Amino acid sequence: MLIPRVRPVPITGYVNLNALGSTRAQILEGLATGTTGLASPSEPWGVDTAVGEVRAELPTLDGELAPWSTRIGGMAALLVAGLDEELRRARARWRSERIGLFLGTSTGGATATERAFQHYVAEGHLPPDYDFVRQHTFGALLHVVATLTGARGPGWVISTACTSGSKPFATAQRLIAADMIDAAIVGGIDTLCALTLHGFHALQALDRQPCRPFHADRAGISIGEGGALALLERDGEARVVLEGVGETSDAYHISAPHPEGLGARTAMEAAIAQAGCSPGDIHHVNAHGTGTQLNDVAEAKAISEVLGNDVPVVSTKGYTGHTLGAAGAIEFAFAATVIEEGWIPPSLGAAPVDPAVAINICTERTSGTFRRVLSNSFAFGGNNVSLLVRGP
Repeated sequence: MLIPRVRPVPITGYVNLNALGSTRAQILEGLATGTTGLASPSEPWGVDTAVGEVRAELPTLDGELAPWSTRIGGMAALLVAGLDEELRRARARWRSERIGLFLGTSTGGATATERAFQHYVAEGHLPPDYDFVRQHTFGALLHVVATLTGARGPGWVISTACTSGSKPFATAQRLIAADMIDAAIVGGIDTLCALTLHGFHALQALDRQPCRPFHADRAGISIGEGGALALLERDGEARVVLEGVGETSDAYHISAPHPEGLGARTAMEAAIAQAGCSPGDIHHVNAHGTGTQLNDVAEAKAISEVLGNDVPVVSTKGYTGHTLGAAGAIEFAFAATVIEEGWIPPSLGAAPVDPAVAINICTERTSGTFRRVLSNSFAFGGNNVSLLVRGP
């Protein structure tokens, strides 16, 4: 595989928000103790399932951003606040026109539109403060984060289902390498909404209880919400480094993965090749691991083909649920946390592991030195991304 080398990109800051909490301490506690964030939903979605709901109090946007104040906007504001110190340093180093902004989402402001429609059904008119452009569209999310961060460089939103939160890392990597930007704010954000819950219910893909990736009797996914942002810079004091990205599209099926994990395998191989390392240099895999019968076996085959059966593998979706357009960014943050903290959380709900999954699924907390981690994200249509993150 001829993959050109790209200079590793320092990641100088990152922040995570999900069902485990809104602070690093809360998230670490949940991971360390093997405590799930999945529970019965706080509002009636009309679907019998557990969800990974963000319980943190979200800020209300005010001033010029008041018309953009939605649940996804509040999540974005909370995440930006968590990166405040790193963003201040970046703005002092780089011109604002050279700071890019690349975000992923699969639902955008669908929650706001669903609530507006409920109001329409009950009252005969839309809420007076509802604005489709400012509250539903992907551009609304971009506007909020650009305003809050001061980023004035190239910016766009990527929506490729469950790889939406991973692809912005690849975009930033390429534009920094091409000398088009000096820094980038990247990530993904998604909120719970009826569209995705009922859609996956119609596909018979939802588990009624908290999802159990790789479990012998797994029954499907749990939907979650949240987001993560990371700051990538041309130079800087790195917390972790983006060393390689693999992107493939096998287009095998509109919703099912390739049964042999073809696209997943080539994405991992491409990330490793771009980093210039070998499969034996990978110390851990944060698996896509959704909890469906087909996905987990296909991914396990791909991991086995590329890395063998000994590398420790975990799916963190048992903690947060599948956060869809945010999953790639949130799970990047989990991968970075493993490198910084020196331990892997247990793959929640995996025991007993499916005998068809012949790889090393960690069902207990595992301590060690994990210098290089692959974080996998796979999406409908055979769209695959693997991020290779290493210690500085």
